Amino acid sequence: MRWSVNVVAEGDRVMGLDEVVDLADAVAVSGGIASGIGTTSYGAQLLVDAETRDEAVERARAEFLRAVTTAGLPQWPIVRAEAISEDDDAEDFG
Repeated sequence: MRWSVNVVAEGDRVMGLDEVVDLADAVAVSGGIASGIGTTSYGAQLLVDAETRDEAVERARAEFLRAVTTAGLPQWPIVRAEAISEDDDAEDFG
């Protein structure tokens, strides 16, 4: 099953445009988008394949941490990770 997972890390300084663009480039390989310009957090929405919500969150967290390292961002703690499946999303519109 396909999942959309939002992952957010929070820190102690404001994120700049270049940093979030670097994160966006790093998550693009997994169909992801990045956020956080002008805030004290950065995040990404990632698409992953998984059997369960917990597995989806685990896979997205791993991909997020890979992207953060690739982008050279500070290793801030993840404060939120939320997943919605394609089935859940379809029910919301049905």
